[in-house]
Amino acid sequence: QVQLVESGGGLVQAGGSLRLSCAASGRAFSSYVLGWFRQAPGEEREFVAAITSGGTAVYADSVKGRSTVSRDNAKNTVYLQMNSLKPEDTAAYYCAAGETTGWPPTSGRTYDYWGQGTQVTVSS
Repeated sequence: QVQLVESGGGLVQAGGSLRLSCAASGRAFSSYVLGWFRQAPGEEREFVAAITSGGTAVYADSVKGRSTVSRDNAKNTVYLQMNSLKPEDTAAYYCAAGETTGWPPTSGRTYDYWGQGTQVTVSS
């Protein structure tokens, strides 16, 4: 079992930055693919970014160039640095962990564990 707890969300003005963190409990953290997804009210959940156990990062086109996903296996934590935030980035952000997500690791259905989410609100 893996438990995931997100933090770092909040209210920020357009153009600002936030760093989301997701702390994991449980063993074998370093072997998981770690992903970030988001869901806005009335919208479907969408992929944001992911990082493999080997450190390869994948991004959605909507955040590419503005976001960086990273992981610290010693701290069992994955991060999502978001810059140049836009009002359309407003959503609940969830981290997820998966043992075998396939490639690319962009489908939420392939992840095994999910956090409770942290809200990001970007004002214009």
